[in-house]
Amino acid sequence: MKVLVVHNSYQEHGGEDIVYEQECHLLRKNGIEVIEYRRDNELPAYLSFGDRLQLARTSVWSDSTRVEIDRLLRSERPDIVHVHNTLFRISPSVYWACKEAGVPVVQTLHNYRLLCPGGQFMRSSRLCEECIDAGVWHGVRYGCYRNSRVATGVVALMVSVHRWRKTWTNCIDGYIALSEFSRSKFVEGGFPTSKIFVKPNFVYPDPGIGGGQQYAVVLGRLSPEKGIRTLLSAWQLLRNRIPLLIVGDGPLGGELQQQAADDKLSTITFCGQVERPRAMSILKKARFLVVPSECYENFPCAIAEAYACGVPVLASSVGSIKELVKDHRTGLHFRAGDRDDLARTADWAWSHPQELQLMGLAARAEYEGRYTAARNYTLLMNIYRHLIATHSGLKHDYAIAN
Repeated sequence: MKVLVVHNSYQEHGGEDIVYEQECHLLRKNGIEVIEYRRDNELPAYLSFGDRLQLARTSVWSDSTRVEIDRLLRSERPDIVHVHNTLFRISPSVYWACKEAGVPVVQTLHNYRLLCPGGQFMRSSRLCEECIDAGVWHGVRYGCYRNSRVATGVVALMVSVHRWRKTWTNCIDGYIALSEFSRSKFVEGGFPTSKIFVKPNFVYPDPGIGGGQQYAVVLGRLSPEKGIRTLLSAWQLLRNRIPLLIVGDGPLGGELQQQAADDKLSTITFCGQVERPRAMSILKKARFLVVPSECYENFPCAIAEAYACGVPVLASSVGSIKELVKDHRTGLHFRAGDRDDLARTADWAWSHPQELQLMGLAARAEYEGRYTAARNYTLLMNIYRHLIATHSGLKHDYAIAN
């Protein structure tokens, strides 16, 4: 099989970029021929007004993408095209090039941007689903994407134009949602139920089960929607009882370090951004991972990574996180944005190491059953084969294959 994989990488390397790279590696490792079409959103420090207009136009439709993809399809003749992200430089013109060439397309739904310009169903630090009912232009008034009405308008225009052109329904053969919760939101937003498959992210290589239970750990981007401010407030209530390592960086990094210093939170250590092997080494020695997100996360890779290390997860009970973390089995739930409930949950978890150890074993079993590279490859290939067969008018029962 030959697969053309398409991805527009972000200015700040994040989870979607990592998943894209891991899936390309997974396919090649299993003998699949992979052709990559990749652009990035690296921009110069200064953009003229004309440059900004051109970037906005390209977000909606890129002629160069259309031409380049057409050439790739003709020269490489892939069996299927797998698209991860098209914003800003690739654009949905990629789907039309594939449709005209008669090549099936699958799109991974890494975020909710086709329903919400901000991509997270969040506004002013609160969950917001107004764009599902009122349409994506509703988010422009709030500047939901990058706190900019102009940038939000560009995303809303892209989504609206291609809804009108029926790109999302006529040019894409299948979608990959990362959780059942995500799938339900896209169905609620009008996407065809029969076209949305669920395939979670995975962990590769297997870091192996850890041990030590030396501290709690947070792993990820330090930004408002991740609930890190609530986390620090909860740790203030704990009065330096539980050592906490915060691994990662982001726009709130400086603010959070200052808050920790002002509140004399001496048991909190900011590790900054570290390479993945170092992050896994830190995670393996943790008693539990905390995921305090207050937005609709799609699939935090840190949860699957914790499971692979045999580390249970304390998670906010919101969106797909509530689905991924089994309460009192692979971890514990607490109310999103509630520092008191988070503090109580963390205090109980720290005080019950034996119970946490059992949860860690269940977490490892969850990884082995759902989030290994081998399992993911099987799911991905079943989706590919189903869409290729369906596109060709052949019968292929995905439910049985899955």
